[in-house]
Amino acid sequence: MSLRGKLPLLALLLALVFVLASVALGAAEWNDGSPEKRLRECQQRGDRHEQREEREDCQRRCLEDYRREKEERGGRAEEITPHHKGREEEEKEHKEQQQGKPYVFEDQHFTTKHRTEHGRVRVLQKFTERSEILRGIENYRVAILEADPQTFIVPNHRDAETIIFIANGRGSVSIMASHDKRESFNLRLGDVMRIPAGTTVYLINRSNNEKLVIVKLLQPVSTPGHFETFFGPGGEDPESYYKAFSTELLEAALNTRKDKIQKIFGQQRRGVIIKASEEQIRAMSQHKEGGVWPFGGESKGPVNLFSKRPEQANQYGQLYEVDPSECRELKELDLGVGFANITKGSMMGPFYNSRATKIAIVTNGQGYFEMACPHLSSSEFSGGKGSQHGGGGLPRHKGKTGPSYQKVRAQLKQGVVYVVPAGHPIITVASNDQNLEIVCFDINAKNNKKFFLAGKTNIMNQLEREAKELGFGVPAREVDEVFKSQNEDLFFKGPHQHHHESRADA
Repeated sequence: MSLRGKLPLLALLLALVFVLASVALGAAEWNDGSPEKRLRECQQRGDRHEQREEREDCQRRCLEDYRREKEERGGRAEEITPHHKGREEEEKEHKEQQQGKPYVFEDQHFTTKHRTEHGRVRVLQKFTERSEILRGIENYRVAILEADPQTFIVPNHRDAETIIFIANGRGSVSIMASHDKRESFNLRLGDVMRIPAGTTVYLINRSNNEKLVIVKLLQPVSTPGHFETFFGPGGEDPESYYKAFSTELLEAALNTRKDKIQKIFGQQRRGVIIKASEEQIRAMSQHKEGGVWPFGGESKGPVNLFSKRPEQANQYGQLYEVDPSECRELKELDLGVGFANITKGSMMGPFYNSRATKIAIVTNGQGYFEMACPHLSSSEFSGGKGSQHGGGGLPRHKGKTGPSYQKVRAQLKQGVVYVVPAGHPIITVASNDQNLEIVCFDINAKNNKKFFLAGKTNIMNQLEREAKELGFGVPAREVDEVFKSQNEDLFFKGPHQHHHESRADA
């Protein structure tokens, strides 16, 4: 056979050698490590997927490949549980949990609407932008005003009903009650006041060294969930609404020449919050203080929460409240206002509101809360599942019927806003370093009741003996041993204090 005739045969032999080498190399690679090792490597690659669904699909494929390999080798696939989450995923879920989706709002959820070198106004995003779960309060907004000492907040009005709470400092407010009447009041820590929609108002910080902080709850009256602030005097910054009109119309309406009009509407360029002189501050501070308890009468001025005896108080905390039945101004809006001061290391709750949804703003201190929520257990709201769990809860029966309650848990610090829907049990805990102070606005507060789930007046103590035995599945005396052991109400020793004393007793 000639060389030309042998070439096809040689090519075939070389190809065969190449295939055999490839198979051998593949077999070597295949045998380089156990199936369990390759499973772990596959699962680690799956952890890199950003989407939860992609990670779970990848984990399932890894397990299927592992079982197939074990069967092909004649072995038995061990029962491998789903792969434990990687550090990156655990950190991501922990962060989501700490954010308390969708009930907790932090700095990144605020927008600064107005800012000058002397202060700012921040507005919280619409609640329904966080989740449709909160659509029951979609027509409410939260805003926070911060103004340096001896500053002036220029006249304005809003298309929203506004309830203000003085969280820090001392101020003064002037409102145009009618076309021929101005009412002015000095404000102090704890004052609550309503500013009706469309009312022109201006404020000052009358303190020489303290920042004025005002927390506002707004209920828009024009567009649901949206409000506008209209500025009157001035001209350039903030722009006056007068400038929207034609000059000839202003000349006729004001009976004034064009040059004078242009001058007064072109001078103010210092922003919404500006510095005032001591003389100007003094002149605008000669007013009476807020109203006197009880609520009522015709005065529309501020009333101080701390002038009333607390609704609940002991060494572990105090709760000050005013509900619609005590104040005509709040009754018209079906709102309640409260202030909780939880002593450091102590806790408040568990309890729930019968019909009021609570919008809470942390004004001082740190801590955390835990809330039982039935909504997040539904696949309909799976986008917020990162906030469901928190570990350390009571064991659950796998074959149970009825709703599944998930734990919503989040850290609290100054400026955090969180929402507690009606019927949702909650516990709030102060850090061991300082008191936790929270101002609360209760939506749908008329006829609302607090139901305590622990303490000497908790509702479980009102059950009949037979109801306790049927409801808990144990003798009534065992139920009583649990629910009748606490002698306080609403405010209790915190977990750290309780465990410390328990160890000391032991």
